[in-house]
Amino acid sequence: MLKHKGVKAGIFMIVFYQIVMLTVFMSGYSAIPKNVTNLTVAIVNEDKQSGNEFVQKLQEQLPFNVVTNETLEQAKTGLEDRDIHMVIRIPGDFTEKLSEQSGKAELEYLINESNPTTITSSMKSVATEITAQIGAQVQAQSFEAVLNGMQVPAEQSKQIVKSTTGKVSSNIVLSNPQPAGMQNQMAPMFITMALYVGAMIYAMQSVGGMQQLRGQMGKWKAFFALRGTNLLISLIAPLVGIGIYFLVQGYGVEVFLKMWLVHSLQLFVSIEFTSIFIMLLGQGGMLINMVFVLSQSIANGTSMSPEMMPGYFKFVSQITPMFYSTHLDYNILFGGGKTAHYAIGLALVGVGAFVLNAAIHHFKNAKQTEPVQESSQQPAMV
Repeated sequence: MLKHKGVKAGIFMIVFYQIVMLTVFMSGYSAIPKNVTNLTVAIVNEDKQSGNEFVQKLQEQLPFNVVTNETLEQAKTGLEDRDIHMVIRIPGDFTEKLSEQSGKAELEYLINESNPTTITSSMKSVATEITAQIGAQVQAQSFEAVLNGMQVPAEQSKQIVKSTTGKVSSNIVLSNPQPAGMQNQMAPMFITMALYVGAMIYAMQSVGGMQQLRGQMGKWKAFFALRGTNLLISLIAPLVGIGIYFLVQGYGVEVFLKMWLVHSLQLFVSIEFTSIFIMLLGQGGMLINMVFVLSQSIANGTSMSPEMMPGYFKFVSQITPMFYSTHLDYNILFGGGKTAHYAIGLALVGVGAFVLNAAIHHFKNAKQTEPVQESSQQPAMV
């Protein structure tokens, strides 16, 4: 029984999927929380009295890439574009409020929720921790000297510092909030993933059909006829998945149309991308497609940002459709910047895949037809 060809193939696939899946997931998710330190935090200092000392203290304590030369507007733009993952704003009256007996100083934290949940939850925790540390440590260590420098008597300075314990509060400002429910947070990934897997299976069937039609229609007519069919399917098929999601979580007509257009483009690009390996290797190309679909479950950017990804996954995110599609979904459903960047990136992946498919179709068929032509000419020569 074990010598049967089908059984051997089945055993191979069981082993193959285990190796690929565990290797991808173990190597990919090892970045959490190890690579959280690659995230960027911007500190905007508006306090002219002791803000610089405070910024220096934060730079020493924060385990992130800290940016301090941004204006508030620049930092907000970076936050919207997901280049900055949290903005810490020190108000201009921060030291003044600390020095007042009844005053209360407030630190402002700006967080973009249109991001992977690992980022938003990490940044909220960091904001709470920073405020607690400032209240317990920085005031006593730094502001006493600052108050002395402001010619406040030493005894009065100590009393003021003591009274400021617990006077630092946090104001967390969330932009682009996501609707409640895990289904909304995961929607960009699963809508894109469902269409990508469908495209992968469809590509295997459609490429085989094209090879059969080639003899009837001609090499390039069959090639472009398949692309026309792919385009039609890409316009119709996404309506099913998007329709199911919108029935559960209502959005307006405008959002629905944008999602439909994005995923029509994504499906067409996904068909072209997955067709590359089928065109090149036949059914064996599905093994490579499986590696890419598993890799994109991490590289699509819904579990971690590109800054956190190991090098392989960062590379995969740039050359495959899912990263661009999920981020377009983030922007449409929740909000965010760089929409044109993601749309152009998705289109370029499609153009690249189309060119590769055309090249494979040309050269592979040329190789296959040469022996046929020679064999057909041989009897005439004899």
